[in-house]
Amino acid sequence: MARINDHYLKLQAGYLFPEISRRINEFTSANPEAAVIRLGIGDVTEPLPPVILKAFHDGVDEQANSASFHGYGPEQGYQWLSEIIIDKAYKPLGVDLKASEVFISDGSKCDCANILDIFALDNVVAIGDPVYPVYNDTNVMVGRTGEADDKGYYQGIVYMPFTAENNFMPALPTEKVDIIYLCFPNNPTGTVASKTELKKWVDYALANDAIIFFDAAYEAFITEADIPHSIYEVEGAEKCAIEFRSFSKTAGFTGIRCALTVVPEALMGTTEAGEKYSFNQLWNRRQCTKFNGVSYPVQKAAAAVYSDEGWEQTKTIIDFYMENARIIREGLTAAGITCYGGVNAPYIWLQTPEGMSSWEFFDKLLNECHVVGTPGSGFGPSGEGYFRLSAFGNRKNVETAVERIKEKWGK
Repeated sequence: MARINDHYLKLQAGYLFPEISRRINEFTSANPEAAVIRLGIGDVTEPLPPVILKAFHDGVDEQANSASFHGYGPEQGYQWLSEIIIDKAYKPLGVDLKASEVFISDGSKCDCANILDIFALDNVVAIGDPVYPVYNDTNVMVGRTGEADDKGYYQGIVYMPFTAENNFMPALPTEKVDIIYLCFPNNPTGTVASKTELKKWVDYALANDAIIFFDAAYEAFITEADIPHSIYEVEGAEKCAIEFRSFSKTAGFTGIRCALTVVPEALMGTTEAGEKYSFNQLWNRRQCTKFNGVSYPVQKAAAAVYSDEGWEQTKTIIDFYMENARIIREGLTAAGITCYGGVNAPYIWLQTPEGMSSWEFFDKLLNECHVVGTPGSGFGPSGEGYFRLSAFGNRKNVETAVERIKEKWGK
C-alpha cells in the first residue's frame, strides 16, 4: 500500500480559515435569520476597476482570433509584464531589477510554499509569531520540523514573538538561522517596519549568510511616506532577500490569481560540497518543471493595473478599504478596546476585551454581535488574547459591525 506523507499528521488542527467557516456554518444553520457580517478572512469585496476589467476582456477576445491567440506562455511570465512592474512599482523606489529576476505566478501563497523546493531541509528557519499560517505549516509539511510542543511550537523552527511589548518588532535571532520569514506590512498585526529596522535584518542576514523571505503582499496599503515598500530599498538586500508580492489585495485579484516573486541574480546559496550556486537559476528551473505560467488574459489585466488610469482606479479602491480600516480602528478604540494596525495595512489587531481567549471572543462576537473576525491564536501562540478584523468589506457592513461591537463593549 502507498505510504502517505506522515509530516502532514504533525499539523495540530485544520487550516485556520476552514475552521472559521465551519463555526460560521454551524451558527447560521441554527440562526438563519441572523445578519452575519464577515470581517474575518482577508478577501476583497469591491469589483475590478473598469480599466483592468477591459484589459481582461481584451485578453480573452484575443484568444478568439488565430492571429492573436496565445497558447503556452513563458513559465516566468511575459517579459512585458515584468518590465512594467519594474518600471512602475520598483524604479520609483530607487530599486533596479532585471526582467530575469521577476517571476510572475498564480499567487504569493503558492510561492511562499513552493520556494521551499529549492532549499535544503537542514536549513534552520526563523518564523514570526503570530504569523500567516502558511509559513509555519508548509515547513511542517515538507519535513523540516519535529512534533509541536504544548504551546504549538514545532521542534526545529526558531520562533520570533511579535508582541506589543516589543512593538511588534522581534529581536534578531540569538542562534544561527539560515532562512528568516518577514512580512511587512504585517499579517496579522497590521504593523510596519521602518527602513532602519529592516536594515538590521539585512545586516544580520549578510553577516550570517542567511536568506530573508520578505512577504510584501500589503505594500500598496502603506500610507506613511517613510515606510519602505520593498526590502530592496535597503542596501545589500539584493544579496540576501527574496521578495513576494501579490495582485490579490492590491488589485482585487483574489479570485483571478496573479503574483510575483523577485529572486535577484546576486542571491547565492551553497551546494552540499560548499560551492556557490544561484537561487535565481534554481527557482527558474523549478518553475520551468512544475509550473506552466499564468494565463495570458490575467497577465493582460495585471499590466493594466500599472497604467496611469488603471492605477488611479486601483488606488481609489485601496483608499476605500483603508477608510474602512480607520472606521474600525477609531470606533473600537473609542469603545475602550486596544487596537494596532489599520494605518498602513487593511488589518486591525485588537486585544480581546475582558481577558477572553481568542476563540472565546470569536464565539461571543459571532453569537452576540453576529460579526466574524479571526482569532489571534490561529496565527500562533503569541496571538492568544488578540483578534484580527479585516477592512475588506462594504462600508455599511463595516459601520454596522463597529456599532454592534461598541454597543456590546463600549465604555
